[in-house]
Amino acid sequence: MVANACPEAERKSILEQIPQKPPFRFLNEIQELSDDHIVAKYRFTGEEFFYAGHFPGDPVTPGVILLEAMAQAGLVALGIYLLRKERPEAKIRTLFSECAVEFLAMVRPGEEVSIRGEKVYWRRNKLQSRVELRLEDGSLAASGTVSGMGVAVL
Repeated sequence: MVANACPEAERKSILEQIPQKPPFRFLNEIQELSDDHIVAKYRFTGEEFFYAGHFPGDPVTPGVILLEAMAQAGLVALGIYLLRKERPEAKIRTLFSECAVEFLAMVRPGEEVSIRGEKVYWRRNKLQSRVELRLEDGSLAASGTVSGMGVAVL
């Protein structure tokens, strides 16, 4: 397996095609991308809207946001790449359909996370990936599987 089959310019293009935009895009960079996997990064700056209420005086990144970051990498970005290879003209939007994720550590403001997704299957515009979210020190913060399906954009 080639670790990074996708050139940098294409990785940047795929990042731009992700339909989620700031302040709700939780990917800053796609470092690796191939038919089988993706590695992406995001730095939680502490300025994100959710920290004000989660939790005042002791902010923690909500688990649902960590799940969104894992889905944006392991489903949306990887799915865009796989679809472009099969049908470059297709226009779809990935809709999240299911997950089974375990949270193991807190992610604090200022932390940069690394997200790795590995394709379990890709068929009929449905993608399932094993995902991991790691802290800067390499420790595992969350892991599991996420699934989604591409639907035509009208």
